[in-house]
Order: sequence, then C-alpha cells, then structure tokens
Amino acid sequence: MLLTLDGIKVSCIIGDLPHERLAPQSLRVDVELQIPDTAAQSDNLADTVDYVAVKDRVAAVLVAAKPRLIERAALMVYEALEGYGARKVKVTKFGAIPDLDSASAIYP
Repeated sequence: MLLTLDGIKVSCIIGDLPHERLAPQSLRVDVELQIPDTAAQSDNLADTVDYVAVKDRVAAVLVAAKPRLIERAALMVYEALEGYGARKVKVTKFGAIPDLDSASAIYP
C-alpha cells in the first residue's frame, strides 16, 4: 500500500547564492511511502506510519543540512526516510528566480 504525505512545510537555509545562505526559505516536501497493508486491514493507528515522526525527520534533516540544491535536498530526505518505506520524495522551492513560481526535484 502507498501512503502519501503532501505539503510538509519546512523553513530552512537552501540555495547557492550568497543572499540565500543568510535567511531561511520555505520548502514544500511531498513523500510517498510504501507501508504494509496491515493498517488498511486492521484500521489501527499503531499499524501505520507516525505522520508526526516523518514530518519532524524531514524538517530536522533539511534544517541541519542547509543544502544548496533542491536536488540534494530530495536525495537527503529520501535517504532519511528509507526506514519509513520511502519510495518517492518531491521537494519544491518557491520564487527561486523572477517569473518562476516554483522549481521541484523528485527522487528517485
């Protein structure tokens, strides 16, 4: 079974330009996790992934790492969530350049 957690909001240092290294920016992180069918069968919270733990892990990794590229950020989040059954991670950065709403990196 696949479980998606969409719109995890993280404020962290990200970017390669000098001004981007000075102040946190907002990211949106979407994750897709492979979980056992047990949760669907049992309807028991104990049989699924702890959403709060996943959200906190995503934020902790990105805040500590201060990545320069969203591509790197997506890989780092994916690796940090492998124990939770990570299948796909999408990291979106808003307003990276003028006239561009957002840029996203998806791993893998």
